[in-house]
Amino acid sequence: MMSNKPSLELLFSQLGLANSPAAIELFIRTHQLPANQNLHDAPFWNKSQREFLIRYLVEDADEWVIWIDELNQQLHMNANKSNMNANKSKMAYS
Repeated sequence: MMSNKPSLELLFSQLGLANSPAAIELFIRTHQLPANQNLHDAPFWNKSQREFLIRYLVEDADEWVIWIDELNQQLHMNANKSNMNANKSKMAYS
């Protein structure tokens, strides 16, 4: 069992990624996903990273699910903004 309390930084470390605030910001900015793309199916994960994400999502391990969900939301930020803008446009023309 790990002695460190899960965080976004520790999640990045567990995934074998650089985990400084600047590195996390850069990763999130450069790895945005389309709205219909599941986090664990993203093409940039290797096999062990994908298995880590799936394992903790399936187990619904409270300590990690919060941070995996946070990562998921941040990697879909552009898709969510696009959807909100599309909905605003539809409302403007209604």
